[in-house]
Amino acid sequence: MVVRVLILHSRYRSGDVSGENRVVVDEARMLADAGHRVVLRQLEPQVDRARDRIRTAARALWAPDVAAAVRRVVRREHIDVVHAHNLFPTLSPAVLTAARGAGAAVVVTLHNYRLLCLPASLERDGRPCEVCVGRVPWRGVRYRCYRGSLAGSAALAASLTLHRAVGSFAAVHRFLAVSAFVRDRHVGAGFEAERILVKPNFVPPARRRDGPGQHFLFLGRLAPEKGVDVLLAAWRPELGRLLVAGDGPESERLRRDVPPEVEVLGPVPADRAADLIAAARAVLVPSRWPEPAVPRAVLEAYAAGVPVVASAVGALPEGVVHGETGLLVPAGEPGAWTAACRRLLEDAEVRRLGDRAAALWRDRYGPQAGLRALEDAYGAAIEARG
Repeated sequence: MVVRVLILHSRYRSGDVSGENRVVVDEARMLADAGHRVVLRQLEPQVDRARDRIRTAARALWAPDVAAAVRRVVRREHIDVVHAHNLFPTLSPAVLTAARGAGAAVVVTLHNYRLLCLPASLERDGRPCEVCVGRVPWRGVRYRCYRGSLAGSAALAASLTLHRAVGSFAAVHRFLAVSAFVRDRHVGAGFEAERILVKPNFVPPARRRDGPGQHFLFLGRLAPEKGVDVLLAAWRPELGRLLVAGDGPESERLRRDVPPEVEVLGPVPADRAADLIAAARAVLVPSRWPEPAVPRAVLEAYAAGVPVVASAVGALPEGVVHGETGLLVPAGEPGAWTAACRRLLEDAEVRRLGDRAAALWRDRYGPQAGLRALEDAYGAAIEARG
């Protein structure tokens, strides 16, 4: 069955650096290539001037012009499914009731914890935090949890509170959680379990690694919660080269503190990142706090036949099968990271794990699996719409 789908996304200003931005574009392209009719609408917030910031905050509360535009597109294009990704700040949950009122089935992807927590991370000041989960998020305003902004935190908290009260989220026929971990956290916060399906992200094919690889690789945001400092404490000369690719608040400090075997590359474009992955012995994910999804770097590693060493937190154990597609390590323990990376100096072991990683990508995280899961979710939402 051909599905007519309107995809909505409040796009992050970081562009292709944002994994979510890339997921949305990849899904839209995949659906179109499969013959479905796709209308993609991405809005990016303007916050360069004070007037822009005020207007953006108001949109987070209610965006009547966007809701009206959604109704028009649904009716004009005979849309079957409206699929929303990030709602804040340019869309607001008002688009959900607008889409349902116009006759479409409504689907929302839960990429993170945004509907439970203002910064969407269940973390504050470098520590786990769930004080707003299942409650009115006024504490998040007090702590300025949304990007350190009192006004931004207040606007987002007001939007969540208002739309919970008026039932905007009840307009959603199916939520798509990017992991079972995210699903469980939302069910624990009071969301109806039967309305939440687990649909992992996918990545396109990649160039396969030739041989056992040359270096270890960290690819991601350089921030305290990502645990790069744990890798630096774990690194030993016999482990060879560690490449650190990415940018963030920790980048300058890391450049000062790295041992000789570690090179901090800074941000890299997507094509170079693919080359770095294809030449790696393993991709390392030393996150301290629970990752909501299996990170894109893990899936891209698998597509290239490269194993992963990851912290055993959040959604990571769903994607990294210990001893099969990589290794799981206790978070924040440098000695355990040293031992895991030392194990991957064995060429036969790293090849075995890489072959299993590629098989898991094909079966669970490749385009065919992603398309089946999305079509099934749309079918369930259309059936629930009646």
